[in-house]
Parts: sequence; structure tokens; C-alpha cells
Amino acid sequence: MASQNKLVIVIPALNEEPTIAHVITSIPRQISEISACEVIVVDDGSIDQTSTLARAGGAHVVRHAQPMGVGAAIQTGFREALARGADIIVNIDADGQFNAADIPKLIAPILQGKTELVTCSRFADPRLTPEMPAIKKWGNRWMTLIINVITGKRFTDVSCGFRAYSRDAALRLILFGRFTYTQETFIDLAFKGISMTEVPLKVRGVRQHGRSRVADNLWRYGLKSASIIFRSARDFRPLIFFGIPGLAVTAAGLLSGGFLVWHWLLTGQTSPYRSLVQISGIFIIVGVLLGFMAMLADMQHRNRILIEEVVYLTRKKFYDRGR
Repeated sequence: MASQNKLVIVIPALNEEPTIAHVITSIPRQISEISACEVIVVDDGSIDQTSTLARAGGAHVVRHAQPMGVGAAIQTGFREALARGADIIVNIDADGQFNAADIPKLIAPILQGKTELVTCSRFADPRLTPEMPAIKKWGNRWMTLIINVITGKRFTDVSCGFRAYSRDAALRLILFGRFTYTQETFIDLAFKGISMTEVPLKVRGVRQHGRSRVADNLWRYGLKSASIIFRSARDFRPLIFFGIPGLAVTAAGLLSGGFLVWHWLLTGQTSPYRSLVQISGIFIIVGVLLGFMAMLADMQHRNRILIEEVVYLTRKKFYDRGR
């Protein structure tokens, strides 16, 4: 059993010179039921000594020539981890906010066969809620609510960058967002039926050095995250995404048209509501078009499911060749 459990830690990093060495050296190398442990640092175009210090600490370094975003760094890290034969992949931030000594707790549910993705939750246990700006707590709460509505799950934290994935979950994961990956991961894997669970862990609420590369500007973070969530909702819930607005617009057109007909039957004229003729007609046409878009998008979604299954099988065959 243990011989089949290779753990690979993926650390996305951008100008993390003050903390990268400590994060790497604090990773436990002897873990029950883990036969081998490797560390991959994805240097996302740093201009400091991040890569040099990571190599000195024993990590395998993959470097982007220029910053591409933490989402892109995670995708690079996962490809490299799978190519190196990972059975479990853990991603952890390079800023030292997470305690690497908690990795055994994080991967335990996967080793026990209970789940395929485990995420650290900063808010599941009120006693472990970190000190952080109120605006960030508020933003996390709303982001979690949105993801729960889309996926039908009950997460407490969807923005935490400390997670563990089984090999199968990593092979099935398809991400498009480059800026971040945290929320998109939940949406993608939830709709693929991947089992997920949260583990409450103590996390530092603010960085000890520098500013967050992702959430340094909350408005920017919110807009970019919203864009990723918007596209994911469009792709995974097409009938709801297009169908509900279509029904609403069609209903508005029928109600306004019905009111106009009722007024005409009572008075024999359309004034002073003559403009409702054009308005109701436009609403009905737009609503019907949205309905057709919903059906076409749903058909496209079915095709996507088939294509992603082919991608999964191809990945599995490709990455399993060297095992």
C-alpha cells in the first residue's frame, strides 16, 4: 500500500524570497503510508532569489519566463507532479500562511479512501478563525455562498490555497482561469462527481512578509474571480444560466402584451400604452432566443462532458506510461 503512495507538494511562488526556504524545509518528509515525498516550486516569473533558494532547499523548480498568474502556476505544477508519478498532490502557498506540518492531517482522508479532494477550511471551526480584515471575511463569505449555490455543496471556505488531491481528481481537473484557481476547482470537480471534504486547520490570517499576489487589491480580486465563476456557471449550468433569464423576459413580454390586450378590450384603444406593442414583442422575441440559446448551450455542455472524459482517459494513459 505504502509503495503506491507518492506525495508531491506543489508550491506556486512569485517573489517569495523571505519565506520560500522555510516553507520547503518545514514540509514533513516522513509521513505514515507515504513512500516518497517530492517538492515542486513553480516560480511564476520571480525577479528575486526565489528559484535559487528553492533549489537549495531541495525542491524541483519549474520557472515561468514571466508572471502568468497563480492559476497558471498551479496548472504547470500539477502537470509536472503527474509526470513525476504523484499519487497525491498537495498545493500550498509560498508565503508561510499555512503550516506545512498539517499536511498529514490534510491528506489523511484521501489515504483512508474517504474522499478525493481535501481543502483546508479557515472558518469551519470558529475557534480556528484567523485574524483578518473584516472586508476579506465578508468577501470570503459571499464567494462561498455563490459557489455553494452553483455546486449544491455546503463549503465554508472556497478561497483557501491549501489543498490535497488524489491522482484521479488531479487527472480530471481542467482549469481555464490563470489569475486564480480556488473557486473554479470546486465548480469543475463538483460537476464531475468528485467527492470533496474540508478539514479545519489553523492558518495565519495575514502575510508576515509583503502583500498578497492575488488578493492585494480586493476589487481586482473580486472582479477577476467573478469572471471565472461567471464563465464556469455558464458552462456547467447552461439551462439555468440562459433559461431562467429567457423565461423571465418572455413572461415580462407576455404580461405587458396581455395588459395591452386587456386595456384594448375595455377601451377599444391602445393609447396611452401603445409603446407596449413594441416592448412586449421585443421581450417575447428575446426570451424565445434565450430559450434556444439555453438548449444549444445544454447540447454543448453534453459534448463537453464527452470531450473531458476523453481528455481524462488520454491524460491517464499518458501519465501512467512511466509508472
